[in-house]
Amino acid sequence: MYDWANSAFATVVLAAVLPVYFVSLVPPEGARVSFFGLTRTMPASALWGYAISISMGLVALGAPYLGSLADHGKCRRSLLIFFGLTGAAATTLLYLAGPGQYLLAILLFILANVGFAGGNIFYNAFLPALAQGPELDRLSARGFAYGYIGGGLMLLLAFGMIQFFDTFGFADRGAATRFGFLMTGLWWALFALPSYAFLSEKSFAPGDSASPKGMRGYLQTFAHIRRYPDLLKFLIAFLFYNDGIQTIIVVSAIFAREELGLSQGSILGCFLMIQFLAMPGALLFGRIAEKGGAKRSVLITLVLFILVSVYAFFMQQDWEFWALGLVVALILGGSQAISRSLFASLVPPGKNAEFFGFYAISGKFASIFGPLIFALIADLTGSSRLSILALSAFFLVGIAILAFVDVERGRAAALE
Repeated sequence: MYDWANSAFATVVLAAVLPVYFVSLVPPEGARVSFFGLTRTMPASALWGYAISISMGLVALGAPYLGSLADHGKCRRSLLIFFGLTGAAATTLLYLAGPGQYLLAILLFILANVGFAGGNIFYNAFLPALAQGPELDRLSARGFAYGYIGGGLMLLLAFGMIQFFDTFGFADRGAATRFGFLMTGLWWALFALPSYAFLSEKSFAPGDSASPKGMRGYLQTFAHIRRYPDLLKFLIAFLFYNDGIQTIIVVSAIFAREELGLSQGSILGCFLMIQFLAMPGALLFGRIAEKGGAKRSVLITLVLFILVSVYAFFMQQDWEFWALGLVVALILGGSQAISRSLFASLVPPGKNAEFFGFYAISGKFASIFGPLIFALIADLTGSSRLSILALSAFFLVGIAILAFVDVERGRAAALE
């Protein structure tokens, strides 16, 4: 239910609607931003990428200490509630970001994204406490699958209001879009209530740590992980390729608007298709992982992601964006769900939550760089085509490292 709830933010705000709306708020000559008295102008895509990097940087820096606080005070559930409600509240306040108020929009987005990413640290910590063995793959995949449905339904509601704004009584598409942000925040807050009510600290075994304790604990956990070479290699590979995946998710809408000139309706329609095809895609790659192995399943998705980023550099037409969207829909959920469960299968018994905390925090640190590189290239060149092409490097490095991971040997080492 929490996946169902907060995936509304991931689809409407992070991926599909806000990026397009944000472009409309920024003047044609670019956004004027002041840093320590120095004012400069940058394209909307660059400012968007910087905002994502800043929000993920805040989460990454605070995560080890938040994990320590959560473990010491047994308040993982309380912190999940705090971050979830903070993110939902900031999302509803995006309703106030009217024409020309791109700085207000970006500040509220940063706060909402901190709530989203911070909450997921504690949400993911419950996974190894709720399922073991083969059930990990099943529960992980179902979480993603339900998230795609919930996020897709909220995106469908927003799409309907924006496309038929006059039928719903809105003055224009901008007003309908802002009301969509208000509904998204309320959706997140409402559907998260069952998770807040029923998830319990009793799920964790005594001494089970949700996260490394402070930065020193984070480094100590890394020292423990180094004893398991295949687990370490997989983790490094994941940090590279997941950064590429997350960046594609959050920049594709703004790329389509700025570089291809696609209409808001076309972009939202494509994202709706992705949402509803991503669920069977996640389940399909779950089956592939069962029959051919989790590593092979992930490698297939990464090769396809390289093809997506290279082709995106050349595409010019509306239908090409839809074709790439179809491919992304089929591989997105599988790559994420199988990666999470593959990592869990390599973790030694009794170290689940500690290593998962490290996995989550490391992912936040890594996810700073993809959007940052995208933003820097777009800022320097004035175009985001080279930025999209550069993301293929993250997948290439991920594949190269993942190729040296011996999954069976890693699982045997974990059991020993």
